[in-house]
Amino acid sequence: MTTTQFTRNGRPRIVITGMGAITPLGLDVETTYQNLIAGKSGVAFLPQLDVPDAPTKIGAAVKGFDAAKYMDAREARRYMHFATFALAAATQAVNDAGLDMPAEDPTRVGVDIGSALGATMLIEEQRMLLEKRGPRGINPLAIPAGITTTPPCLIAVKYGIKGPVYATVAACSTGAVVIGESAKRMAWGDADVFIAGGSDSVMSVMSITGFARLGALSQRNDAPEQACAPFAGNRTGAVAGEGAAAVVLETLEHALRRNARILAEVIGYGFTCDGYHMAAPAPDAEQASRAMKMAIQAAGIAPGELDWIGAHGTGTQLNDVAETKAIKLALGAAASNVPVSSVKSGLGHMFGGAATISALAGIKAMEHGLLPPTINYETPDPECDLDYVPNQARQADVRTVMVNGFGFGGQNASLIVRKWAA
Repeated sequence: MTTTQFTRNGRPRIVITGMGAITPLGLDVETTYQNLIAGKSGVAFLPQLDVPDAPTKIGAAVKGFDAAKYMDAREARRYMHFATFALAAATQAVNDAGLDMPAEDPTRVGVDIGSALGATMLIEEQRMLLEKRGPRGINPLAIPAGITTTPPCLIAVKYGIKGPVYATVAACSTGAVVIGESAKRMAWGDADVFIAGGSDSVMSVMSITGFARLGALSQRNDAPEQACAPFAGNRTGAVAGEGAAAVVLETLEHALRRNARILAEVIGYGFTCDGYHMAAPAPDAEQASRAMKMAIQAAGIAPGELDWIGAHGTGTQLNDVAETKAIKLALGAAASNVPVSSVKSGLGHMFGGAATISALAGIKAMEHGLLPPTINYETPDPECDLDYVPNQARQADVRTVMVNGFGFGGQNASLIVRKWAA
């Protein structure tokens, strides 16, 4: 095999060989995808949020998760869900990739597991213990259990990884940025393998009420499953979710050398900032559009070659309008012909893991030929006038997908992956 087959535009080609996920719709990728395709919702009334005057009492929580399946049971109790979810998703991805980690050069493996919000629940918990029991009530391992780099470092400890290990933080665009930046680091020659993904868990009164007070969350407490309706005229806000998603990235040369099953190739990535507002998207959508244009240009494709867009699609008034405008600016005339879905309609907003799970849904769509729907779409919005795959999964030949992730502070990331073809 010649060297040119391993490179693209003078850089090493980066491929995805494994996937893992812990989500409100399933404890693995396939179950999550099948429930998305079936139009199911993971949103429900959450008893822990049922306190007087709480504006939002619903969320998309992970159900039935047992961290002891992935680590020592006593050890698992030391860590918050944002860390154990991540370890589980990464373990699934490594197993799915068929990686023999002891056989790998540990200095050539990296980890980037990002989180938008980190250990907010741990901070809440320990603050309450401090008030109740005094300083001796604080967990002596609270700091190492709750720093933002806990998830990637747990993974590194499990597998003995000695390459670049860190946590990207880019608000709710994190899940796309971790894959794009890991691919760039690999292209620079820093690693042959990267475990990349995002994880968050914020199912607590303080966190959910904080988002609700900001005006970001739906308050449809009486109809949780219908609460998240991205791009629809009847949308009432986002729904908080939790979970983790991860991929194994490899240089093409490394993947082929070990005869790996290749799922997709990372071919484009763009990352920009609005520089406009800490909580609202820029109304002109110029920088969100520029992130998409950068990804399309890096991929070397025409906008019309996209077969699906995994939208950020939170279900808030401002974000959905801004993303629609950005897609139109980036794709031009092709925008009306490219299907767009928001998996948040079923999963809620997984924050740091949101864009990663969208990418995984796109890769599963390549495999099964079915696009996940945007559920709860009842009433069109004149300002959101694209094809949002409303309510029902759709058969399609899916080869190239773009995933968007936008975050507080105006961070915009777009990632393009293509079905593997040698």
